[in-house]
Amino acid sequence: MYNYDKSGSGIARPETSGYNEIVKRKDVGRAMAKAPHILICDDQPIIHETVGVYLDNEGFTHASAYNGTDALKLAQEESPDLILLDVMMPGMSGVDVCREIRKTSSVPIIMLTAKGEEIDRVLGLEFGADDYIVKPFSTRELIARIKAVLRRTTAASEPSGQTIRIDELEISLSNYEVRIGGKVVDFTPKEVEILYLLASNPGRVFDREQILSKIWGYDYFGDTRAVDTQIKRIRQKMPAGETKWGIRTVYGVGYKFGAAE
Repeated sequence: MYNYDKSGSGIARPETSGYNEIVKRKDVGRAMAKAPHILICDDQPIIHETVGVYLDNEGFTHASAYNGTDALKLAQEESPDLILLDVMMPGMSGVDVCREIRKTSSVPIIMLTAKGEEIDRVLGLEFGADDYIVKPFSTRELIARIKAVLRRTTAASEPSGQTIRIDELEISLSNYEVRIGGKVVDFTPKEVEILYLLASNPGRVFDREQILSKIWGYDYFGDTRAVDTQIKRIRQKMPAGETKWGIRTVYGVGYKFGAAE
């Protein structure tokens, strides 16, 4: 039986009795093909139903978690290619789930946030989320973002032969690796791409919009502070005592690569 969604979305949805706190899985066809596998983490069943239909149409497989505890569990068990993670969930917040996942995995994460959750959104990016989208969102836009992030992930796994070496600093797009003094430093794919972009153009100033366009690779509907949070994380991983190079701020304009301040 279907009920009309009174939230104003105009989406017909099935009865959801018993959905809360239940983890549902959709594995049909997963064993037959290596389709991208998406983990949907949200406490609203209508999100799972609607997004799931679009993922099915794209040939993706998907699993669902309705609370933070199950989200973290399935992130470990399902080995998803990408995680859609709601900021506000029962059991454990999306920000906390993101932080725990980032301790052991660089799987791409797109945060789902509601209007007014700016602080949690920024925290999610600081803890390693790759992107975010604000509810209510267009499902077509969400699918486009998923595809864009997966393309970047695929590119990260393919050798490109591009490596920059500047004194003790080495940035490689061949295996998405950063080394300082010969030691590998744990960078996410997006952090590697941003550092490579700036380091391959030493002294050139990039504003936030340029970095978003070149790294995210699509029209970005969020605010430019996504760049600031990524730069902050990069700087934390490049302490002045270990390298004399870094990312410098050009106030009122953007960022450039040069001698550490």
